[in-house]
Amino acid sequence: MRAYHDDEWGVPSRDDRHLFEMLVLEGAQAGLSWSTILAKRENYRRALDEFDPVRVAAYGETEVARLLGDPGIVRNRLKVRGAVRNAGAFLEVREANGSFAEYLWGWVDGSPIVNRPRTMDQLPARTELSDRLSKDLRSRGFTFVGSTIVYAFLQSVGVVDDHLVGCPAKQSSRGIRRGG
Repeated sequence: MRAYHDDEWGVPSRDDRHLFEMLVLEGAQAGLSWSTILAKRENYRRALDEFDPVRVAAYGETEVARLLGDPGIVRNRLKVRGAVRNAGAFLEVREANGSFAEYLWGWVDGSPIVNRPRTMDQLPARTELSDRLSKDLRSRGFTFVGSTIVYAFLQSVGVVDDHLVGCPAKQSSRGIRRGG
């Protein structure tokens, strides 16, 4: 958890595969702890073809059954089918915008929102931005993208920096994850 916080959480990502990975993992986390999902991350990578949205979108009933039998991931039927459905929606957004990153970062004009919370109780579970993005994602066919999940996703990929003031991982000292 500490390595994830220090090295990844909140680092701006423009890498479509990483964005798909985090969208899937945040959806899988619904109702569970993040530590549970983080502990299963490598299993998800293996099970979902390294989070390749093209391959995941092509999954049929055989692959869904394989995933539902995989003890290394959360074997919730709705979440598994949601990952497959979201892969297809992800590809449609990518096709329409050139990349999923272009679509996502367009919501914030390409620059991270850097909040300055001093205590954990100042962190919201959702915002007006996550409400609007959640609604748009749902209209595009995504599932497991309620506002709270979307806000956690925005934090995880650095669109929103909610590191506490004084945290060494605060945006000013961080890099940007690039990719295509």
